[in-house]
Amino acid sequence: MDAKKIEDIAKQINDSIPAGMKDFAGSMEQRIKQILQQQLSKLDVVTHEEFDIQQQLLLRLRQRVEELEKQVQAMQQNRDV
Repeated sequence: MDAKKIEDIAKQINDSIPAGMKDFAGSMEQRIKQILQQQLSKLDVVTHEEFDIQQQLLLRLRQRVEELEKQVQAMQQNRDV
């Protein structure tokens, strides 16, 4: 089935829906969006960018801890010699 035929069928269906139903659907869509936005704003979430930054920070900290552990281990070996 080609895109033009699908578009024609969708237009026919849309044209057959009474105006009152279209208005109701539009207002319901707005209300649902509003409720979703309110609920999402209550969640403790971060943006993908903030997450990436924190992930990079954590990686650098992990590397630093590994370096410090090696230094401590070397110091302990020197002390034991």
